[in-house]
Amino acid sequence: MAEKDASVNVLGGPLDSCSTRPMTGFWRNGCCDTGPADVGRHTVCAVMTEEFLAMSKYLGNDLSTPRPEFGFAGLKAGDSWCLCAARFLQAHEEGAAPRIRLAATHIRTLDVVPLSILRQYADDAPQAT
Repeated sequence: MAEKDASVNVLGGPLDSCSTRPMTGFWRNGCCDTGPADVGRHTVCAVMTEEFLAMSKYLGNDLSTPRPEFGFAGLKAGDSWCLCAARFLQAHEEGAAPRIRLAATHIRTLDVVPLSILRQYADDAPQAT
């Protein structure tokens, strides 16, 4: 297994788990960890919506159809999943971005998506004081 980048979230804290049911992450460890082997940068912990799943399927990445040969049951609305940062940005630009969990979104996401955009979709954004 290739070396992983430090497990830090976009807020600068420790990276929280995204989901173990279904098991997600590039390394299928439940976290949106990344590293040199993760060319797609699967770093955004997103909560699936019907709208996002339909968009992803239309764009050629069908996340909702079960693929038992790969041990993949298919995703449904409400499931958390580590998305590619570029796909999240594309969904934002298309008006179909799902909600995300900042504490479970890897800091390397910021190489692709500005924090100001991520905060717009955050379910766990710290409140301004």
